[in-house]
Amino acid sequence: MDRIERVYKIDHLLKSRSVVSFREFLEALEVSDATLKRDLEYMRDRLNAPINWDRDAKGYRLTDISTGPKYELPGLWFSSTEAHAVLTMQHLIENLEPGLLGEKIRPLQARLQAILGYRDHSVTEVRRRIRILHMTSRRTHLKNFEIVATGVLTRKRIHIKYLVRERNELTTRDVSPQRLVHYRENWYLDGWCHLRNDVRRFAVDAIEKAVILNAKAKHVSEKELDVVLEGSYGIFSGKATKMAKLKFSAQRARWVSLEAWHPKQRGSFTKAGAYVLQVPYNDDRELVGDILKHGPDVEVLSPLTLRDRVAEQLRATAKIYV
Repeated sequence: MDRIERVYKIDHLLKSRSVVSFREFLEALEVSDATLKRDLEYMRDRLNAPINWDRDAKGYRLTDISTGPKYELPGLWFSSTEAHAVLTMQHLIENLEPGLLGEKIRPLQARLQAILGYRDHSVTEVRRRIRILHMTSRRTHLKNFEIVATGVLTRKRIHIKYLVRERNELTTRDVSPQRLVHYRENWYLDGWCHLRNDVRRFAVDAIEKAVILNAKAKHVSEKELDVVLEGSYGIFSGKATKMAKLKFSAQRARWVSLEAWHPKQRGSFTKAGAYVLQVPYNDDRELVGDILKHGPDVEVLSPLTLRDRVAEQLRATAKIYV
């Protein structure tokens, strides 16, 4: 019987009887003396259970307490294995963006730690054994993130001051938030921009100020959002109008053939072991960057405009090192 099952069993026995002897506990739980003592200690120390030994009745009972920490069983009934899995997922979620979600999840983390037991040190072990490295994440203002998330969930419009980095221009606009997207270590807001009267994607870290408005958010269907925002390559919006055809060396193919570049990508191996990848795109900025990082292990076969763009970038880069 798992510890959590025993804890609930002990609680049931104590609440259904006025006094429970040590022997009755042993018979009901089918555990050793040492295990039962540890369970009772765990309930007292970790769950604040007011379990006391009644010398006269020669048994244990729950006593009413009006002060001190409240006694209650964990609201989620997890086995130790399940709790370990949830703690691992909590660590992963918390590290999507350090500080953004941690405070919201910490109460659940504390409850799970109590379930696992103070001798297990599972939370510490998870943090030691699972390392999440943030290499390209940009710092997001917690308050703005919370306002944006609230707007998404409550279906309220938000008023934002947004920095368009390409032009270094600060703009002001009202947005009907639709969904939050976590992409390549950063958060983005998909929404209906009332200034442009169209669907737009905003980098949350570029929002310098956000305010919730009383107006109800305009609804945009998932299908419409996907057509505008998910059809092209990467984070840039727009319906895909071109198809990039890239050939990777046989060595690089070992990795690229397993990677997801786009939901509608196509790939095949040549007889020589090279890998030909085809991905749809509209705006080539992010695609060019992804191509360049593979250096001489990739060649753009088509279209010619993309091939010329990559070649131009390579020539400009080479000039720096001449």
